[in-house]
Amino acid sequence: MVAVTAPVRVLFVGGLGRSGSTLLELILAQHPDVCAVGEVVHLWERALGGDERCGCGERFTVCGFWQQVGEHAFGGWHAVDRDEVLALKAEVDRTRHIPQLARGDLPAEQLAAVRRYADLYTRIYRAATEITGAEVVVDSSKHASTAFALRWAPDLDLRVVHLVRDSRAVAYSWAKQVRRPEVVDGEAYMPTFSPFTVSSLWTAQNAAFHLLAQRAPVVRLRYEDFTADPRGTVARVRRFAGLTDTPDALRVLDEPPVPLVRAHSIAGNPLRFSAGPLKVRPDNAWRENLPTRSRAVVSAATLPLRLRYGYLGGGRTNSTEAS
Repeated sequence: MVAVTAPVRVLFVGGLGRSGSTLLELILAQHPDVCAVGEVVHLWERALGGDERCGCGERFTVCGFWQQVGEHAFGGWHAVDRDEVLALKAEVDRTRHIPQLARGDLPAEQLAAVRRYADLYTRIYRAATEITGAEVVVDSSKHASTAFALRWAPDLDLRVVHLVRDSRAVAYSWAKQVRRPEVVDGEAYMPTFSPFTVSSLWTAQNAAFHLLAQRAPVVRLRYEDFTADPRGTVARVRRFAGLTDTPDALRVLDEPPVPLVRAHSIAGNPLRFSAGPLKVRPDNAWRENLPTRSRAVVSAATLPLRLRYGYLGGGRTNSTEAS
């Protein structure tokens, strides 16, 4: 008899960056039933290519967790042809491919390419669960196109958290220069984007997750609701991920704070290198510091979805509203 292997349960955190995904991921990672791996979409370039630091503080090639993952998934990272993966990624994982990936079926050749690409992630996720004993892997890659590709993987139980933040707050954050501490050999900074560019990206990414909700389990979470009720929000996200309610999963939010478990995360906000404690609180600096002209551009360009998400008139939506 051939052993039947259960699908790997993956909680994919999607949306535009600077919306709180790293904070949510770190909180979820504090319980052993969750294994947080960061933004796997960047592993091929930043970890395999740049040997950047893992969230634990070690370089990728020195991190014991990631070396075990490589052995379990591929027989060692040396067996992965990075150039071939990047070529496959360019063929499959791009925003412009979303309309095709959203279809009910794909031509055989395209389906084969998408599944080859998704299988790389499936192997990594499965290895992570086997090594840690976790029930769920959290991937905060955020890119909608990556989530669309993963939905075609036959061995994944994919569940998506569509994380949304007020577009004006996101624009303010993307205008700031932020150093990337994971880069060891030299100094590098996260990219900065103009208000118009952020508005376009914010609209495109969020709209894409509404489309994905027609094909996969997706819930929407507002950053503002998360910071207002972190305990309730994390509990609801855990239930959506199929995890049992347990007070231990929320201990990181208690006072006094408990020691922080460092996640083995690839890429993401510098917060992932924090030794703790984690403090979940609203960040409204944009209200005073976002220039008037920038605010006007972003407000106008993102009006339809801001209205839908309750960002006009101070309205609130449920934390786990269907997208």
